[in-house]
Amino acid sequence: MRISEGAYENGGNLQSHAMERAFNALREFLHIAHHYNTRKILCVATSAVRDAPNKHEFLHRIKKELGLNIKVIDGKTEALLGAIAASNLLPIEDGVTIDIGGGSTELALIQKRRVIDTVSLDLGTVRLKELFFDNDAPIKQALAFIHNELAKIPPHFTSKTAVGIGGTIRALSKAIMAKNKYPLDKVHGFAFSISDEKKFIDKLISAPVLKLKKFHIKKDRYDTIKEGTLIFREVLKTVGAKDVITSGAGVREGVFLKDLLRNSNYLFPHNFEPSVKSLLDRFCIDEKTQKCHYRLSKKLYEALYSIFDERKEYEKVLLIAAKLLNIGIKVEFYEHHKHSSYIVLNDLQYNLTHKEIVTIAALVRFHKRKLPNEGFVKTFRELLPHENILNWLSFILSLAETLNKDLTCPNIAVSFADKKLHIHTTEPLYLAKEEIKNLQKPAAFAILFD
Repeated sequence: MRISEGAYENGGNLQSHAMERAFNALREFLHIAHHYNTRKILCVATSAVRDAPNKHEFLHRIKKELGLNIKVIDGKTEALLGAIAASNLLPIEDGVTIDIGGGSTELALIQKRRVIDTVSLDLGTVRLKELFFDNDAPIKQALAFIHNELAKIPPHFTSKTAVGIGGTIRALSKAIMAKNKYPLDKVHGFAFSISDEKKFIDKLISAPVLKLKKFHIKKDRYDTIKEGTLIFREVLKTVGAKDVITSGAGVREGVFLKDLLRNSNYLFPHNFEPSVKSLLDRFCIDEKTQKCHYRLSKKLYEALYSIFDERKEYEKVLLIAAKLLNIGIKVEFYEHHKHSSYIVLNDLQYNLTHKEIVTIAALVRFHKRKLPNEGFVKTFRELLPHENILNWLSFILSLAETLNKDLTCPNIAVSFADKKLHIHTTEPLYLAKEEIKNLQKPAAFAILFD
């Protein structure tokens, strides 16, 4: 909507063209909500509206003509909402969230997934653009303004990890991904080292607008990307961050989660995986078999992990892969492993690292007797574990599915010693025994049924 456009050069007052644009957008958003028979609508306004002397004119018109109540939230609440989204939807325990908007920048300190403190600064991309960049003011003046606001950040706001929220940081992360030919087309959860990208960030800030295309910046970000990146760079220095993880979720998701989790301290349970649950709800057609694959995979892993994963770093991804193994059947049976992998790569989003997502996709892609092939591994090599680890995980998943070939979910015990994998069971498992002969193994050992 860019409702703040023109406001900061006019005493903070919302301009008529920006209010009209926002009105039109809200009217059509309501059309969409009504189409889906939405029963509850949450609408909040942030910096531009809360700072505007004429905000009541805008809010009154929206209420009168559209019947929509807009809640104007303060800066600390805005920071809290972004932090709620980050702590629930990103694989982090600690960090400082940095949400750069048009009129303000919000920070929140997260420790052990809990929001400890928040701060809001009158420092935003549009505000900086209209006060300095549009007037061709020396960058020293903009920096002085930025540093004056950054002085308001409490000294305990420090963390090695910065969580980037908002359009500026997503655009910057996408540019870094394009520059580095990053193999996964997913900005949520993308992480980078600040020292690795410092030179790129500095060059972007000083680049002429007409050269921004060379930095992989899209046209709709030309007018504010330099301002936003300048703010981001200076905030990163202030909080002492070494690494950035990008959030595709922000205030919008925070509004929803704050309402949803209002009785649980705004947090999902510790081991809850929202994206995994979503995929299972939409694509799992055989819950009994899915649970069986999980149970068998866990037993096999417990018997074998000391060979390839002594610190048990990959148990989590293996067991998620076991749950999502056959979700592609909902699309088509014979090539379901390919569909499962595609769905995981593109729709597994929240609370997982990119390395975890790609590893899970590889495991479900190659669970049909074969180990991961070189083509797939080459494409995603920087995000995959060592080949030996990947092959063992893939083998365990394939063996678990094979043991349940007759869909009876057999009761088994597993042990490994002297290069022999013993599967103890009273079940005949004729089909499984025949198919196991064709399984590719990650090392030389025998599979024996006792």
